[in-house]
Amino acid sequence: MQSTDLGNKESGKIWHRKPSPATRDGIIVNIIHNTSDYHPKVLRFLNVAFDGTGDCLIAGDHQGNIYVFDLYGNRFNLVQRTAQACTALAFNLRRKSEFLVALADYSIKCFDTVTKELVSWMRGHESSVFSISVHASGKYAITTSSDTAQLWDLDTFQRKRKLNIRQSVGIQKVFFLPLSNTILSCFKDNSIFAWECDTLFCKYQLPAPPESSSILYKVFAVTRDGRILAAGGKSNHLHLWCLEARQLFRIIQMPTKVRAIRHLEFLPDSFDAGSNQVLGVLSQDGIMRFINIQTCKLLFEIGSLDQGISSSVISPHGRYIASIMENGSLNVYSVQALTQEINKPPLPLVKVIEDLPKKKLSSSDLKMKVTSGRVQQPAKPRGSKIQTRILKQDLTGDFESKKNELPDGLNKKRLQILLKGYGEYPTKYRMFIWRSLLQLPENHTAFSSLIDKGTHVTFLNLQKKYPIKSRKLLRVLQRTLSALAHWSVIFSDTPYLPLLAFPFVKLFQNNQLICFEVIATLIINWCQHWFEYFPNPPINILSMIENVLAFHDKELLQHFIDHDITSQLYAWPLLETVFSEVLTREEWLKLFDNIFSNHPSFLLMTVVAYNICSRVPLLNCNLKDDFEFFFHHRNNLDINVVIRQVYHLMETTPTDIHPDSMLNVFVALTKGQYPVFNQYPKFIVDYQTQERERIRNDELDYLRERQTVEDMQAEVDQQRVEDEAWCQKQELLRKAEETRREMLLQEEEKIIQQRQRLAAVKRELQVKEMHLQDAARRRFLKLQQDQQEMELRRLDDEIGRKNLTENQAAVAKEMRADADAYRRKVDLEEHMFHKLIEVGETQSQKTQKVIKENLAKAEQACLNTDWQIQSLHKQKCDDLQRNKCYQEVAKLLRENRRKEIEILNAMVEQEAKKWKEAEGKEFCLRSAKKASALSDASRKWFLKQEINAAVEHAENPRHKEEPRFQNEQEDASCLPRTSHLNDSSEMHPSTQISLNRRAVEWDTTEQNLIQKVRNLRQRLTAQARHRCQTPHLLAA
Repeated sequence: MQSTDLGNKESGKIWHRKPSPATRDGIIVNIIHNTSDYHPKVLRFLNVAFDGTGDCLIAGDHQGNIYVFDLYGNRFNLVQRTAQACTALAFNLRRKSEFLVALADYSIKCFDTVTKELVSWMRGHESSVFSISVHASGKYAITTSSDTAQLWDLDTFQRKRKLNIRQSVGIQKVFFLPLSNTILSCFKDNSIFAWECDTLFCKYQLPAPPESSSILYKVFAVTRDGRILAAGGKSNHLHLWCLEARQLFRIIQMPTKVRAIRHLEFLPDSFDAGSNQVLGVLSQDGIMRFINIQTCKLLFEIGSLDQGISSSVISPHGRYIASIMENGSLNVYSVQALTQEINKPPLPLVKVIEDLPKKKLSSSDLKMKVTSGRVQQPAKPRGSKIQTRILKQDLTGDFESKKNELPDGLNKKRLQILLKGYGEYPTKYRMFIWRSLLQLPENHTAFSSLIDKGTHVTFLNLQKKYPIKSRKLLRVLQRTLSALAHWSVIFSDTPYLPLLAFPFVKLFQNNQLICFEVIATLIINWCQHWFEYFPNPPINILSMIENVLAFHDKELLQHFIDHDITSQLYAWPLLETVFSEVLTREEWLKLFDNIFSNHPSFLLMTVVAYNICSRVPLLNCNLKDDFEFFFHHRNNLDINVVIRQVYHLMETTPTDIHPDSMLNVFVALTKGQYPVFNQYPKFIVDYQTQERERIRNDELDYLRERQTVEDMQAEVDQQRVEDEAWCQKQELLRKAEETRREMLLQEEEKIIQQRQRLAAVKRELQVKEMHLQDAARRRFLKLQQDQQEMELRRLDDEIGRKNLTENQAAVAKEMRADADAYRRKVDLEEHMFHKLIEVGETQSQKTQKVIKENLAKAEQACLNTDWQIQSLHKQKCDDLQRNKCYQEVAKLLRENRRKEIEILNAMVEQEAKKWKEAEGKEFCLRSAKKASALSDASRKWFLKQEINAAVEHAENPRHKEEPRFQNEQEDASCLPRTSHLNDSSEMHPSTQISLNRRAVEWDTTEQNLIQKVRNLRQRLTAQARHRCQTPHLLAA
């Protein structure tokens, strides 16, 4: 058993030596797929399918790699990578190079194996597709999933119909019946329906199986004639249905070790007319058993418990079995090797023919006589016809057929009469009549053994000498010639054998067995004595033709002699090509209808008749090239005239020169095994074989020596190329090193410049920071100074208001004016303070923005430097310097952040102080307002008392003087806060000193403040009036 590992190769040979499968296992080749990555793993094959010819198969693994294996050409090719596992394959489409693949994403794709391109992409399934069935015409396909089945048109790749079912009833399988227009649908409830493909009309439904052997069907198989359906499931019973009678006609019980059936498939046979008798049954133990459904006998089996089979497919012609093993590999089996023991011919049997019982026989009884020599005809009475059967014993070496009776009920005499009447046989029945006339034995086993020997070495390069456009025709011709060469060694050295066999190969290219036997029968009977003078042309046969031509047309023969034209020029080209070069297809078929119906000498007479009928143009030819052209090309000649001339020659030629007397009668091929063909000079063939073998060995030695010289020359060239490459590499390395040095120097200069710019940025940042700190200190000192001046002004105002005692009314007004002025001043100061704060914040934000921009630029420069340094792979000292630079920048940033936080904290503290100061001032203002109100009240009361006293004094100057004094004392006692304020004003000598010091300033600003207070009062009065008038207007 050969094993092939695909590896990472996209194409190659399947096997490297000719496979010789053993009878016990029949394995041609074992194909595995191992990856050669860092972690090697096995890629498991999942599906496999054969094409229509059966010589190519397609397989897909679980990673979506799809390979095509050409078993005839011994090649494999990777045709597609789908990147996902395939769930089903079909390779028997109408366009032979296309295939269908169902993928794990529920889609179906069509690819071309030649162009390796996507042809179409079909979607519509919502679950995994597990089956693809293609119509016999290749025009339609059915894809089946667990919930639906869909019918596709493969010409347009459009969906035609969709089978929808209830969710409770699943689909087991939907497929086309072979060679018919019927679709069979099988469901999980064991119901089976047959549908018409075109109209989807339900033709019939199979009845339910009997309850005694009821099983749930899982797998199905149909014979190629579509008459028998095999069904199985989780049981060891097989049900065989007759689809014509629509009934279950047989139940087969498998061995007890079979508990479930996983796959069924019939083994095709080219000669059973589609009624397959051998069924392959794959069970749960991984063994596929092949049984005869008629005799119920186990024929052979593949697989084992150690190497179980997962799924299996059989080629259409029944020669190969492709099985996917449980370990993920692919095995290809030879059916011939597996059935070799079965197809052995039986041993010869000896049967005794007993004598008839002794009694009187009437004239109407059947009379039989057995003789050892000639056959005697029984006597026939006149009055009645008596059927006579003659039993004849074979003689040693001779086999004579009946004179007129042929197989299949035909009569040779009647066929000859029909042929003379119509000139040819009916086209519809021509092949059948030929097979009957030639009495072909159809030895399948013998022919298969010849074919299995492979292509003969002589015809390996046949296409070089005979370039045939059709690959199929070339392949059939190669197989047929190889079979002939394996049958007899003389045919491997016969140069004209391809010319002789080609017309028959072209005619029987679809049935190679018939083609081989027709050619073999032609060689045995119509090519008698052709090989006696091998390797020269058959001089004896050509002499017969020349004698007949001399008798019937001496003038033409003399013309040939005069121009040195021998029979090897005017007769042999016609014989070695069997007239295929000079006749059309219809003419050639008509001619061989007559040749196969007559004596073997008819072919030689045809050569003479062809020359006689062409005597006029031949007599006009004078050059040898003209004669050669004439006998190698088609001419204007009526084949019917030639055939009539042949019959005339057969009748008028004398017996002494008639080829009939020198050629044996027709002898058919023997049944079972083909006869030995040794009618040739064996010593010459052996000598030629030895010489050819010697020449081949010499050629092989020469080829080996030339290969050795070429290898040495290749090694020298390789070494020279390697040396040149090494020198070029060294030169490139040197140039790269110089370039790298220059780049390093440039980068070092750039880094130095960047460091200088960074140091300048640092200096600028430090100067700006110092300026900011100085400005903040100045603003803070100015703020403290302004606060102290404001406090002094407030105290001066209070002292001034308390010292103005000359006129209480004026004092009151001045106090109110002072209060208003003080309020305005406070508002102004607050506004200025807030503006100062905003200006400070704005300045701080601008400063921070500038700092951030500078820092961003510095960071960007550092990042650029870092990237360039990394790209150039600086040394360790550069890395340390860069880290130091980063640390300095980070330190500077941290210092800046710390200083900013300090500034912000100082501003927050200053803001808190201002708020506290504002609250204190507000409290003092409220206290001053209360004191002002009490002072106003006391002044009103005092003025009232004084007015009252003045009035009383005017009326009675001496009345109650003392009580008034007391009352004044009591009233004075009622004003404790005012006296307290007056006393307190006298208790502050520092205040008096400050007033004296500021007297000059107050003198200059007093008038301005009074004017401002008046203006403020007027605006407030106007606003109050406006507010008071607005509600009245609203109310009105």
